[in-house]
Amino acid sequence: MNHDNQKNHLKAYGIVYFSLEAGLKSKWLLNYDGGAFLIENNRIVENECKIRGVSYQVISDAKSQLILQEIASPSSNQEAVTLEKAPKIAVYSPKDKLPWDDAVTMVLTYAEIPFDVIYDQEVLEDKLLLYEWLHLHHEDFTGQYGRFYGAFRTAPWYVESKKNAEKQAEILGFTKVSEAKLAVAKKIRDYVIGGGFMFAMCSATDSFDIALSAEGVDIAEAMFDGDASEPNYQSKINYNKTFAFKDFQLIRNPTTYEFSSIDMTRKRKIPKTSDYFSLIEFSAKWDPVPTMLTQNHTILVKGFMGQTTSFDRNTVKSNVLVLGENKTNNEARYIHGTKGKGMFTFYGGHDPEDYTHRVGDPKTELDLHPTSPGYRLILNNVLFPAAKKKKQKT
Repeated sequence: MNHDNQKNHLKAYGIVYFSLEAGLKSKWLLNYDGGAFLIENNRIVENECKIRGVSYQVISDAKSQLILQEIASPSSNQEAVTLEKAPKIAVYSPKDKLPWDDAVTMVLTYAEIPFDVIYDQEVLEDKLLLYEWLHLHHEDFTGQYGRFYGAFRTAPWYVESKKNAEKQAEILGFTKVSEAKLAVAKKIRDYVIGGGFMFAMCSATDSFDIALSAEGVDIAEAMFDGDASEPNYQSKINYNKTFAFKDFQLIRNPTTYEFSSIDMTRKRKIPKTSDYFSLIEFSAKWDPVPTMLTQNHTILVKGFMGQTTSFDRNTVKSNVLVLGENKTNNEARYIHGTKGKGMFTFYGGHDPEDYTHRVGDPKTELDLHPTSPGYRLILNNVLFPAAKKKKQKT
């Protein structure tokens, strides 16, 4: 899985998932050869690698033992993590999903990793309990329709999606979309607390936390929910209810695209040519989870924009790990934390291989980006729930 020898990093994850589904023994070699995978040899897997264009090497049992001994050395910042079973994956997505959404659905499809699409009704019916991993992408849990009002309130797709959301909320027994979305956010919160893994990108990151923090507070203006927001609602925000963010200020102007001061999009002064973020190195033996999440064939990853591009470091809670950052702009791009028995990862930006990815742009063709470091980070999150959990020392 290093830079030079792997022709298709993204489809390699699909090979590992395929192997786990077939019941083959698999290990993730953290910080070894770009985060390589060691899979029990099988002709079916070899054939799949050839079909999917994934580079691989067949080695002897003796060679594999030497590699594992090298990794086990106390002097090496490496670890071999056993992958036990292919996690069952759910993608939270509306039925009328627009063609520019979303990066995770695209990369899972490209890597040939199976997933189910679920939405509000399934979440409220506790269908999340069927899955180990949940993905959220370009979603608005505050009931403000993605804050698209300023630029797109007359666009047919906006009018239609607003109407559909209102109809769906009514079917589910809610008088407002914001009430339905809060109920969904709370179900997702409980899913994570109970042991689930949640991965979110773009506006699903901050809008999720904002919705939780504003429970019982009307922060939506009249064009969103039919009545005015509460006066002085900022003072009623409860940061103790959030997963990752604190001390943020909500943006009251409904024509502004951002939700709050969490997002760095309007505060960025980085030209595209120098927009990169760096991955932070962790101890593979002591911190295997963040090490898994940052496996890559490069430390520097190209930046990319989104409705929520990145996170102001001043709004990130102290108990949340920053996995990727742009220090010069004091922004976190990729963060991870625990909540109850579960874990969450937030990844800023919309599409790792489309810098601005505006509304109506064609979708990214991943055949043109088979070694994308930005997309690899997404797939790290798909596989890490498969890792065997170490027994805690008592």
